[in-house]
Amino acid sequence: MTPGVLFVVATPIGNLADASPRCVDTLRNAHLVACEDTRTTRVLLTRHGIAARVVALHDHNERRAAAGLIAALREGKNVALVSDAGTPALSDPGAFLVAEAHRAGIRVSPVPGPSAAAAAVSASGFPAEQFFFRGFLPAKGGARRKALEALEGPWPVVLYEAPHRIAGTLEDLKARFGDAREILIARELTKKFEEVVRLPLGEAPAWLAARAERGKGEFVLVLQPGAAQTAGSLDPDAVLEALLEALAPSEAARLAAKITGTPKNRLYRKTLKS
Repeated sequence: MTPGVLFVVATPIGNLADASPRCVDTLRNAHLVACEDTRTTRVLLTRHGIAARVVALHDHNERRAAAGLIAALREGKNVALVSDAGTPALSDPGAFLVAEAHRAGIRVSPVPGPSAAAAAVSASGFPAEQFFFRGFLPAKGGARRKALEALEGPWPVVLYEAPHRIAGTLEDLKARFGDAREILIARELTKKFEEVVRLPLGEAPAWLAARAERGKGEFVLVLQPGAAQTAGSLDPDAVLEALLEALAPSEAARLAAKITGTPKNRLYRKTLKS
């Protein structure tokens, strides 16, 4: 039996009109739609008259749900993986299912589309030959401030943040990078009450507090690139330790080597000992 295909489908980050024709066709023709929240995904499906079978796949059940979806794929069924908004597996569930599909020899096919990170970088005006996608910082203040130490570099840094933590994160960014460093704040991207503003970090807390509704919604932050660091100007072990809080050892070692100029192999060996 020929296995099915796992389609990794990017869906709108707010405005439902951003669903591409290929996205809609893929969802319509899939045997199963694996989604973070079935209620959220059904809104999109209903908008396009799609009566697909939906299966919940989220942070708390991903391993269990993945087993059933891999079995369906092996039986020849096509599965569309979506998240609540944007591209799956980027600060959202889905990476485990995709990895299992690769291990099972199942074809994985991306259906590209909306991405909050790419949208925010494009609207920032910062030079972006490359950018560092950090996603969500640790929730606790001490761990968050420690993670910020690894973000300095000559590239924009993209952060996601929840409304109940945005004020504290802006204060921590200001304390770490100074009042003059600029930041793009993108709130409720593509939605009715979208706001996109670029301003110095010293002004960011006041901007947020100026209107009560600015404390609501989802946020994407883009931090202005810093000055290029010379080799040896950063503590490679501290950078590696901070990156390991969010990245796999090999990726953390690769980025730490790029940031500090330290050989990647030495940093990777250190991850194996920790």
